[in-house]
Amino acid sequence: MPCYECENGMWRFGETGSCQYDSKESCETANKDYYAKTYNDYPQSATNNAKRAIKYKEENGSSCGTQVGWTRARQLASRESLSRDTIARMASFKRHEQHADVPYDEGCGGLMYDCWGGKSGVNWAIKKLDQIDREKNKLDDRFKDYLNKYGC
Repeated sequence: MPCYECENGMWRFGETGSCQYDSKESCETANKDYYAKTYNDYPQSATNNAKRAIKYKEENGSSCGTQVGWTRARQLASRESLSRDTIARMASFKRHEQHADVPYDEGCGGLMYDCWGGKSGVNWAIKKLDQIDREKNKLDDRFKDYLNKYGC
Protein backbone atom coordinates (compact mmCIF):
# COMPACT_ATOMS: atom_id res chain seq x y z
CA MET A 1 0.00 0.00 0.00
CA PRO A 2 2.31 2.76 -1.21
CA CYS A 3 1.81 6.50 -1.20
CA TYR A 4 -0.27 7.96 -4.03
CA GLU A 5 -0.52 11.50 -5.29
CA CYS A 6 -3.96 13.06 -4.97
CA GLU A 7 -5.63 15.26 -7.57
CA ASN A 8 -4.99 18.31 -5.37
CA GLY A 9 -1.21 17.68 -5.31
CA MET A 10 -1.23 16.27 -1.77
CA TRP A 11 -0.29 12.66 -0.98
CA ARG A 12 -2.21 9.83 0.68
CA PHE A 13 -1.20 6.45 2.05
CA GLY A 14 -2.98 3.68 0.20
CA GLU A 15 -5.70 3.94 -2.37
CA THR A 16 -8.35 5.02 0.13
CA GLY A 17 -6.26 7.12 2.54
CA SER A 18 -6.94 10.80 3.10
CA CYS A 19 -4.90 13.38 1.18
CA GLN A 20 -2.96 14.71 4.15
CA TYR A 21 0.76 14.71 3.25
CA ASP A 22 2.61 17.56 1.55
CA SER A 23 5.07 15.28 -0.26
CA LYS A 24 5.64 11.66 -1.13
CA GLU A 25 8.60 11.68 1.24
CA SER A 26 6.49 12.86 4.20
CA CYS A 27 3.89 10.19 3.39
CA GLU A 28 6.53 7.44 3.27
CA THR A 29 8.18 8.71 6.47
CA ALA A 30 4.87 8.74 8.32
CA ASN A 31 4.21 5.17 7.20
CA LYS A 32 7.74 3.82 7.49
CA ASP A 33 6.61 0.48 8.94
CA TYR A 34 5.08 -0.31 5.55
CA TYR A 35 8.45 0.31 3.93
CA ALA A 36 10.14 -2.31 6.09
CA LYS A 37 13.23 -4.18 5.03
CA THR A 38 13.23 -5.38 1.46
CA TYR A 39 15.51 -7.63 -0.55
CA ASN A 40 16.80 -7.61 -4.11
CA ASP A 41 19.59 -10.17 -3.96
CA TYR A 42 17.69 -12.67 -6.09
CA PRO A 43 19.66 -14.30 -8.91
CA GLN A 44 20.05 -12.61 -12.27
CA SER A 45 18.55 -15.74 -13.82
CA ALA A 46 15.25 -14.95 -12.03
CA THR A 47 15.30 -11.51 -13.65
CA ASN A 48 16.12 -13.06 -17.03
CA ASN A 49 13.24 -15.55 -16.67
CA ALA A 50 10.79 -12.73 -15.93
CA LYS A 51 12.10 -10.65 -18.84
CA ARG A 52 11.74 -13.61 -21.18
CA ALA A 53 8.11 -14.11 -20.12
CA ILE A 54 7.31 -10.41 -20.57
CA LYS A 55 8.96 -10.38 -23.99
CA TYR A 56 6.94 -13.42 -25.07
CA LYS A 57 3.69 -11.76 -23.99
CA GLU A 58 4.58 -8.50 -25.76
CA GLU A 59 5.48 -10.28 -29.00
CA ASN A 60 2.82 -13.01 -29.03
CA GLY A 61 0.06 -11.88 -26.71
CA SER A 62 -1.16 -14.07 -23.90
CA SER A 63 -4.24 -14.49 -21.76
CA CYS A 64 -2.25 -16.54 -19.24
CA GLY A 65 -1.89 -15.66 -15.60
CA THR A 66 -3.20 -12.99 -13.30
CA GLN A 67 -2.44 -9.33 -12.75
CA VAL A 68 -0.40 -10.38 -9.70
CA GLY A 69 1.75 -12.73 -11.76
CA TRP A 70 2.51 -10.10 -14.40
CA THR A 71 3.20 -7.52 -11.68
CA ARG A 72 5.68 -9.95 -10.15
CA ALA A 73 7.34 -10.39 -13.54
CA ARG A 74 7.73 -6.61 -13.93
CA GLN A 75 9.17 -6.33 -10.40
CA LEU A 76 11.72 -9.06 -11.05
CA ALA A 77 12.56 -7.76 -14.52
CA SER A 78 13.31 -4.29 -13.14
CA ARG A 79 15.18 -5.73 -10.10
CA GLU A 80 12.83 -4.09 -7.59
CA SER A 81 13.29 -4.86 -3.93
CA LEU A 82 10.80 -7.35 -2.53
CA SER A 83 9.16 -7.55 0.88
CA ARG A 84 9.08 -10.68 2.99
CA ASP A 85 5.41 -11.16 2.08
CA THR A 86 6.20 -11.02 -1.63
CA ILE A 87 9.09 -13.45 -1.16
CA ALA A 88 6.71 -15.81 0.67
CA ARG A 89 4.29 -15.69 -2.27
CA MET A 90 7.17 -16.46 -4.63
CA ALA A 91 8.21 -19.42 -2.47
CA SER A 92 4.66 -20.77 -2.51
CA PHE A 93 4.82 -20.88 -6.30
CA LYS A 94 6.94 -24.04 -5.87
CA ARG A 95 3.66 -25.96 -6.04
CA HIS A 96 3.52 -25.14 -9.77
CA GLU A 97 6.99 -26.47 -10.54
CA GLN A 98 5.61 -29.48 -12.40
CA HIS A 99 4.51 -27.02 -15.12
CA ALA A 100 7.85 -25.19 -15.35
CA ASP A 101 8.97 -26.93 -18.54
CA VAL A 102 5.77 -26.41 -20.53
CA PRO A 103 6.77 -24.43 -23.65
CA TYR A 104 5.24 -20.96 -23.71
CA ASP A 105 3.30 -21.69 -26.90
CA GLU A 106 1.82 -24.91 -25.49
CA GLY A 107 0.23 -23.64 -22.30
CA CYS A 108 0.46 -21.19 -19.43
CA GLY A 109 2.52 -23.23 -16.97
CA GLY A 110 6.05 -22.42 -18.10
CA LEU A 111 5.22 -18.83 -18.94
CA MET A 112 3.72 -18.06 -15.55
CA TYR A 113 6.39 -20.00 -13.68
CA ASP A 114 8.96 -17.74 -15.33
CA CYS A 115 6.92 -14.67 -14.34
CA TRP A 116 7.62 -15.67 -10.75
CA GLY A 117 11.35 -16.01 -11.45
CA GLY A 118 11.40 -19.58 -12.71
CA LYS A 119 13.21 -22.31 -10.79
CA SER A 120 16.03 -20.02 -9.71
CA GLY A 121 13.65 -17.35 -8.43
CA VAL A 122 11.37 -19.74 -6.57
CA ASN A 123 14.30 -21.63 -5.02
CA TRP A 124 15.92 -18.34 -3.98
CA ALA A 125 12.63 -17.28 -2.38
CA ILE A 126 12.40 -20.50 -0.37
CA LYS A 127 15.95 -20.08 0.96
CA LYS A 128 15.56 -16.34 1.54
CA LEU A 129 12.31 -16.79 3.43
CA ASP A 130 14.00 -19.31 5.70
CA GLN A 131 16.92 -16.92 6.25
CA ILE A 132 14.63 -13.96 7.04
CA ASP A 133 12.57 -16.02 9.50
CA ARG A 134 15.64 -17.47 11.22
CA GLU A 135 17.04 -13.94 11.69
CA LYS A 136 13.71 -12.72 13.04
CA ASN A 137 13.53 -15.65 15.45
CA LYS A 138 17.02 -14.83 16.73
CA LEU A 139 15.93 -11.26 17.39
CA ASP A 140 12.73 -12.45 19.06
CA ASP A 141 14.74 -14.82 21.28
CA ARG A 142 17.15 -12.01 22.24
CA PHE A 143 14.21 -9.79 23.14
CA LYS A 144 12.63 -12.56 25.23
CA ASP A 145 15.97 -13.11 27.00
CA TYR A 146 16.17 -9.40 27.76
CA LEU A 147 12.63 -9.37 29.15
CA ASN A 148 13.32 -12.43 31.27
CA LYS A 149 16.61 -11.02 32.55
CA TYR A 150 15.18 -7.66 33.55
CA GLY A 151 11.77 -8.88 34.68
CA CYS A 152 9.73 -6.83 32.25
